[in-house]
Amino acid sequence: MQHPEHVPQLEFVAHVEVELASPMEFGEVLTGTRRVIPIIGGSIIGPLLNAEILDGGADWQIVAEDGTAIIDTRYTARTDDGSYIYLATSGYRHGPADVLARVAAGEAVGRDEYYFRLIVQLESGGPGLEWLNNTVFVASAGRNAMSVVYDLFAVR
Repeated sequence: MQHPEHVPQLEFVAHVEVELASPMEFGEVLTGTRRVIPIIGGSIIGPLLNAEILDGGADWQIVAEDGTAIIDTRYTARTDDGSYIYLATSGYRHGPADVLARVAAGEAVGRDEYYFRLIVQLESGGPGLEWLNNTVFVASAGRNAMSVVYDLFAVR
């Protein structure tokens, strides 16, 4: 059996809290239940990145028949020096039906009780932020009543 030549490492970038407004429920579409969840603010705080999440983005989410949420977000943030960052996430949230019901009800549910993982794309032309444009990022997330929180990691 061949062993990998290089195993990628994860470097912690920041803790992200994305504040949400109430979802807009579109109902059943061809691929599942469509909902759009407005993003109204939040924060990015960490050793490698700090910024304020701005009002105006959203999660254009599909919920599959088995309860899996297919995540599709786009939003913006601004650093202390005024540089803008574009963020886009894609991923999946799924787990046992009773756990997902508790998440949907806004209850505090441990992040280890269900699966919520993201691929995060970041872009910026701001000084010192060029590295965001060509780095792969992943995140481990959790859903709260009116926010999503995730720990953002660069894949090295």
